Amino acid sequence: MNMNIMNVDYSTKIPNNVNLAEDRQVLKALEGWHPGYVDWWNDMGPEGFQQSLVYLRTAYSVDPRGWAKFDYVKMPDYRWGILLAPQEEDRKIPFGEHYGEPAWQEVPGEYRALMRRLIVIQGDTEPASVEQQRHLGKTAPSLYDMRNLFQVNVEEGRHLWAMVYLLQKYFGRDGREEADDLLRRRSGDADSPRMLGAFNEKTPDWLSFFMFTYFTDRDGKMQLHSLAQSGFDPLSRTCRFMLTEEAHHMFVGETGVGRVIQRTVDAMRAAGIDDPTDIAKVRALGVIDLPTIQKKLNLHYTLSLDLFGSEVSTNAANAFNSGIKGRYHETQIQDDHQLKNSTYPVLKLVDGEIKRVDEPALTALNMRLRDDYSQDCIKGLLRWNKIITTAGYDFQLKLPHTAFHRAIGEFKDVHATPDGILIDEGTWAKRKGDWLPSTDDGAYIASLMKPVTELGEYASWIAPPKVGIDNKPGDFEYVKIET
Repeated sequence: MNMNIMNVDYSTKIPNNVNLAEDRQVLKALEGWHPGYVDWWNDMGPEGFQQSLVYLRTAYSVDPRGWAKFDYVKMPDYRWGILLAPQEEDRKIPFGEHYGEPAWQEVPGEYRALMRRLIVIQGDTEPASVEQQRHLGKTAPSLYDMRNLFQVNVEEGRHLWAMVYLLQKYFGRDGREEADDLLRRRSGDADSPRMLGAFNEKTPDWLSFFMFTYFTDRDGKMQLHSLAQSGFDPLSRTCRFMLTEEAHHMFVGETGVGRVIQRTVDAMRAAGIDDPTDIAKVRALGVIDLPTIQKKLNLHYTLSLDLFGSEVSTNAANAFNSGIKGRYHETQIQDDHQLKNSTYPVLKLVDGEIKRVDEPALTALNMRLRDDYSQDCIKGLLRWNKIITTAGYDFQLKLPHTAFHRAIGEFKDVHATPDGILIDEGTWAKRKGDWLPSTDDGAYIASLMKPVTELGEYASWIAPPKVGIDNKPGDFEYVKIET
């Protein structure tokens, strides 16, 4: 393998390992896009901390053993770059009608519109989450958490650059217009919202942020894995490198929720509280009770399920057949990778009952990916539940049924309990506050969101992490705040 592909060229304004210095047209287009991006970052990025020095990691190679370098940087000066995983020699398309053919280095004309749409949708989610999280720095429970938030934010920004590079290089004028539109839309905006529902929701507090990075970034992981299988090689290589960064985002979510739970059970034990569902008593300790954590989980998990689209989808079938978007771990699946005669079980509403129905595997690809996602989600829940049982409490966090609280797909027009029992509108209206965060729950969590910026100190509702970032000590100054 050619080693200079691994290292990143910092000689142009845009760090890259795609030889931009010799690709004048694309370099010029990206340099033209850059000022608008910086304006967007200054307008919509983390509010109040743009001049703070933050201890961030930057990619200086794409070698998994040494791709990140840590140093202090002001976020607007962060070197966002174009980074692709190394090219595989003689890579073949691993699925669909073109199975076994050489991977494409250019976009085939007949798949241009479909490919562009998938890249734009992926690209649109990246700036959206930065916009959703822009106020959180002001209520950070510690400098460690603040730094993790900002690391997630700058990497979402880099993932936007990754998609914009593909649009600018491979889609001509259409691509340039799409790249401009990615900076024009705004999360939650009435006139030009982001493209997917979960990315127009507010992220009002840090528990929401941890749930978002655990559940919604995990949807991102599944989508990136599917696109990393793509027959279009530049998209595959882009997504393979993005996955190395996405792992940290889910780590922030999983350990964040785990630390909230740890602090809650520690406080309950110290106060001699036996019943974890005695919400008033637990809240009197200034921590977040476990039933409210379950409600937040219900909300973020179901919003994330909607991101997979309809269970049965001809769009998904077309993207697979075309060789554009595969399945999770496509190359490890033992089948023909064309799904000509296969079926896949899908939960559907049949005569008012929830039943499992065998559908053609080709049109049930969204369902399969969503099932893979749910299996992946369960791993973190097992670890969270272990914290609770180790503390001696009989309480289990659970994923709600897929029919619960859905806005897209088979169950969008019905109401169901978290256990999957169908109920009428009146019962839903009466009970939904038992299952989803109420206004009062939100107000209570908001009341805890007081910033903690002393070195090595943590808010009363969250436990310290087991280890620091980059093996730093507990009282390391992760963010140097302007005073």
